[in-house]
Amino acid sequence: MGLKPNTLAFIGLCNEYCQLLEGASETEAATFVSEALRLLPRIYISATDLDVVAIEEDYPEVDCYLEEEYYESVRRNVENLLGPDDVYLEVFEKEMKYSDTPIGASVSEGLCDLFQVFYNLISTIRYADESTIEAVLVGVKEDFTSYWSQILVNILRPLNNIRYNVLEEDDE
Repeated sequence: MGLKPNTLAFIGLCNEYCQLLEGASETEAATFVSEALRLLPRIYISATDLDVVAIEEDYPEVDCYLEEEYYESVRRNVENLLGPDDVYLEVFEKEMKYSDTPIGASVSEGLCDLFQVFYNLISTIRYADESTIEAVLVGVKEDFTSYWSQILVNILRPLNNIRYNVLEEDDE
């Protein structure tokens, strides 16, 4: 039967995103930001469109393949690439509504939190059979709705600002 086209598209986009972050140290900031802004909305749409059916039994967990040192290395590379533009004010923190003090967040950390999800997914399904892939994607879809969808949309705002305000100011 084969995997559905939207499932394959989602997996492909996740893989492309991982390659983008892993290559951050070898690219220009403008190119990196443009590519991230191209991929992230497509990943969001693909994740939303994932047509996976929850199974009665527990679905297999996405294994944790990403080691902390590698996560931190990728995060530092992105942070170095973005420089001072890595920090932004976050408005969607739960504590924000009770605080008079702005809450700072890191673009590189948000991007790497997504990287962790996608890296572990790709590593888990690399040699899995079709039924295992479908089952793992049920968990990824559930995690999308409860966790990483918010990270993804939150990170679009500062990336958009870097692309259309900061980088254009640098060109002038």
